[in-house]
Amino acid sequence: MSERAWENVVVMDHPLIQHKLSILRDIGTGAKEFRELVKELAMLMAYEATRGFQLAETTVTTPITETTTYVLAGKKVAVIPILRAGLGMVDGILELLPAAKVGHIGLYRDPETLQPVEYYCKLPEDIGERDILVVDPMLATGGSAAAAVQFLRAKGAREINLLCLIAAPEGIDEVVRHCEGVKIYVAAVDSHLNDHGYIVPGLGDAGDRLFGTK
Repeated sequence: MSERAWENVVVMDHPLIQHKLSILRDIGTGAKEFRELVKELAMLMAYEATRGFQLAETTVTTPITETTTYVLAGKKVAVIPILRAGLGMVDGILELLPAAKVGHIGLYRDPETLQPVEYYCKLPEDIGERDILVVDPMLATGGSAAAAVQFLRAKGAREINLLCLIAAPEGIDEVVRHCEGVKIYVAAVDSHLNDHGYIVPGLGDAGDRLFGTK
């Protein structure tokens, strides 16, 4: 796709994000450390992804005097992990946004067609009134992410951002093609997908590495 088509893609090159991502990729990183790193990366990425949140003036009284300060304004937030790997990113974001509500979308990728299949969905009732952060560590084919965004929009969601640790160009193209207006935040854009739909060089299966399954 054209460079302009990727104008809503933000690659976060902060040194801490890149350092932790390198450890995350390492085959020698065990499940406990992997989970901790995913949580930390999600927190760092959420810090950047919320930079555009609107502020409103308020007045507080300090021990010295009364002063004008700023607080978050506008819509509330919903964090929507794509099951199961997206669960690993939720706690890190809630450290920054403890009042956010959490919904869940269950999608799995058919091993033959590589297409997403929905098996579970539970969302906040006021989903249309919230800024939404859809989270999934890997943006591979992009099918699951695009399906999740489209499903959320059908439920009334309007402001949707997608947070992923690693993306393949094919996955970004898929989301951009089918989900106009969604901003995509990633820590790295890797080379390509292999014949099995895995990101290269990637980090393997994020869900298996998070939960110690094979």
